[in-house]
Amino acid sequence: MGVSVSASTAIIVAGLFFAFTTFYPVAANGLDRVSDATHGVNERALERQNTDFSVTNATFDTSTDTLTLNATNEGSVGLVAGDATLVVGNEYVDVGGANASTTVDGDGDTALWLGDETLSVTVEQTDTATEIGDGTRVVLVVESGVRDAATVTEVGA
Repeated sequence: MGVSVSASTAIIVAGLFFAFTTFYPVAANGLDRVSDATHGVNERALERQNTDFSVTNATFDTSTDTLTLNATNEGSVGLVAGDATLVVGNEYVDVGGANASTTVDGDGDTALWLGDETLSVTVEQTDTATEIGDGTRVVLVVESGVRDAATVTEVGA
């Protein structure tokens, strides 16, 4: 009886060792994935906290049928102008797409919108189905989800 107890104990210990060596990598990988996801959530929250901009004005020129929206980046995070989204009335306008043109402090060749710089977005009336006019609501949303809104003011010749 002494040999069979020792042999069965050795088999149980070997089985526990094998089970642990199988379980440990799975648990370690799961912990790494959860840690990476938590880090990503914290990074995005910090980016949102450091993002601040304001729409300074939105004007519709009735002589050229052009909407011009100006916004100033007041945060510490540099933004990409083409990644912003503009909602005119209830219509989505891709700022980086063909229906809008952008300039950052008068420079149309850059897409980087840094702190204390002004982004100007121009949209032609013919590029939207929404009738733009006095009192139309416009909302500018950047890639982190931060947004600001304004109402359009008509200007004429």
